[in-house]
Amino acid sequence: MSIITISRGSYSRGREVAEKVAKRLGYECVARDVLIEASQEFDVEEVKLNQAISDAPSLFGRLSYDRERYIAYIRAALLAHLKKDNVVYHGLAGQFFVRDIQHALNVRIIADTEDRIQLVMERDKVSRKAAVRFIKRIDMERSRWGQQLYGIDPADSRLYDLVLHINKLTVDDAVDIICHTVRLEHFQPTEESRRAIADAALAAAVKACLIKEYPEVDVTSQDGEVFVNVRASSAKDPRLAEDVASLARTVPGVAEVRVKLHWYAPFGT
Repeated sequence: MSIITISRGSYSRGREVAEKVAKRLGYECVARDVLIEASQEFDVEEVKLNQAISDAPSLFGRLSYDRERYIAYIRAALLAHLKKDNVVYHGLAGQFFVRDIQHALNVRIIADTEDRIQLVMERDKVSRKAAVRFIKRIDMERSRWGQQLYGIDPADSRLYDLVLHINKLTVDDAVDIICHTVRLEHFQPTEESRRAIADAALAAAVKACLIKEYPEVDVTSQDGEVFVNVRASSAKDPRLAEDVASLARTVPGVAEVRVKLHWYAPFGT
């Protein structure tokens, strides 16, 4: 079966759509669970992980590598779920993590601004002015987040296979459309697409394992063979490559590790 990611603006009823789709298809429905799992596995406060995928990147966050590390943890936790298939994920960043996976159906749920304002006012018991300010702020931060980290706005329709507008379409209409679409042949897993999600999940797990010790690391994987690129100071221990490989081998599923070092001279030398 398939993977479904549902991205939505705040107060666009995307959560309701996701839960109904999962129930109808008998899929696992995942959202905040991923943050909890990543928090527990990597010993990071959940609030910090949430900020990493919701707040716009700050200069401090970029310089400290904290944001990239937290996103690596979230990616590893999410892809561990998604590689099992039969999953509906609703939340931030999912569409970025499975952009190259054929059997992933990426959906965007949108709603009229006025409807969103009314929902904020009703649920949060705030004035119209406060609701408008809240929606503008969160939309701006999410746009900046996607632009700075991935070079594309999360609201850009090119990221999605379906964009559904909850207005004339009801929540149940959206559920019907998604459930019909995900059954199409194009979204059925193949041997190649299963390998692709398994490779992505393994690479994410290895990067999450390495990134705290080696912040400037990039990882890819193919059939259990892991390729690690590390940018490091020329003053580092000459045994660095073997140290990186040894740590990478602690991740289940790693059959072989190839490390490539990219040296640079430290400032002031």
